[in-house]
Amino acid sequence: MLILLPPSEGKATSGEGPRLDPSSLTFPDLTGAREEVAAALAEVCSGPEETALEVLGLSAGQTDALKRNLDLATAPTLRSADLYTGVLYDRLGLPSLLGSPAAGRARERVLVFSGLWGVVAPEDRLPPYRLSMGVRLPPLGGLGAYWRRAVSGPLGELAEGRLIVDCRSAAYAAAFRPKGATAERTVSVRVLHERVVSGQTRRSVVSHMAKATRGDIARALLAEGVDAATPYELVSALRDLGHTVELQPAAKAGTARTMDVVVQD
Repeated sequence: MLILLPPSEGKATSGEGPRLDPSSLTFPDLTGAREEVAAALAEVCSGPEETALEVLGLSAGQTDALKRNLDLATAPTLRSADLYTGVLYDRLGLPSLLGSPAAGRARERVLVFSGLWGVVAPEDRLPPYRLSMGVRLPPLGGLGAYWRRAVSGPLGELAEGRLIVDCRSAAYAAAFRPKGATAERTVSVRVLHERVVSGQTRRSVVSHMAKATRGDIARALLAEGVDAATPYELVSALRDLGHTVELQPAAKAGTARTMDVVVQD
């Protein structure tokens, strides 16, 4: 099983570890691509501040992010498990999982997508940074398409024969789109909020709740040692753990399926 996660917009702002060693990160074949993106990011951040903020989709109050992006080579690092914060990561609790009997599963099954690094694992050491996958970074263009070209080979090889639980948002899903048999073993997690309005049951998608619930689902799979091999086994395991889940049919052969996690007030 592989659990694919987005990063978080909120990140820790300082580390205490050694400087970045790009070749030490998961998927060392991506080192060249990572260095290319880092160089392009530094070029943007060293230019006019107003332009850099616009390119990166940041507000005038986020200029500190530009400095962090310029200090990637020299800044102290920290594990990605500690770097990424926010609702999903608060509920997932990667640091506590890495200190528990589930540590091996967390190391082997969790992959985090990043606009700067492509794909990283929980114990990869990274400096603080700010770069969304949705950015069009001169001269590389859209980062989703850039990373899709780079990661499809190594990640496709790793994913062969494994169930993929995809908890990514749309921008990060663009960086890796499973195909063929791998797609048929992929389950995209969607969260639906169910409530009763005027006597009728209604469901809607709520983004903030979705982040929290995806964190809960990922933690449950890791902490409870679920090792499902098919979408049906995944659904059965989550129901046994008390979650209300529904597996939707695939649109056609060779495509991923959606698993709805239904939450109530």
